[in-house]
Amino acid sequence: MIEEKIYSKVQLLPEDIKLEVLNYIESLLNKYKEKRNIHKVPKFGCMKGVFKMSQDFDEPLDDFKEYMP
Repeated sequence: MIEEKIYSKVQLLPEDIKLEVLNYIESLLNKYKEKRNIHKVPKFGCMKGVFKMSQDFDEPLDDFKEYMP
């Protein structure tokens, strides 16, 4: 229903104003798209259990032995 009203009103406009309406609609779509992307923030802890650390993670690396006392 609303689309029909919009369409009938746009038909009454001159071509240059129709172009402005089109540009405005595209800017609104981009703004809406950006808002949707902003709210997709991952929740804290959602990757729990995905990464595993090895048991010797805190052990010194062999490559740095010559620098250690």
